[in-house]
Amino acid sequence: MPRQMLRHGWRIIPVNPFADEIFGVKAVPTLADIDEPVDLVDVFRPARDAVDVVRQAIAIKAPAVWLQSGIVSAEARRLAEEAGIDYVEDRCLAVERAVGNLTRLS
Repeated sequence: MPRQMLRHGWRIIPVNPFADEIFGVKAVPTLADIDEPVDLVDVFRPARDAVDVVRQAIAIKAPAVWLQSGIVSAEARRLAEEAGIDYVEDRCLAVERAVGNLTRLS
């Protein structure tokens, strides 16, 4: 999915404590290590990790969190809603991009 988003002009900042680079893009270990505003936190982690990721997203003031297909968390949803963060779960961003013919923001 990240590779497809890159192909369509989206900018990604991979967050992974175990990788220096993903798909040719420099990775950072945590959301807090991103030194610029984040428009969307797209989650590719098991559902059990969603609550922690949403807490991190709240801490960096991300306006939206998207949990990919198969990832559902009532607690993460509750935290996001309480923080006023847009929240999507169990949907593939790449599929939604293709269906909506969405391209990068200018």
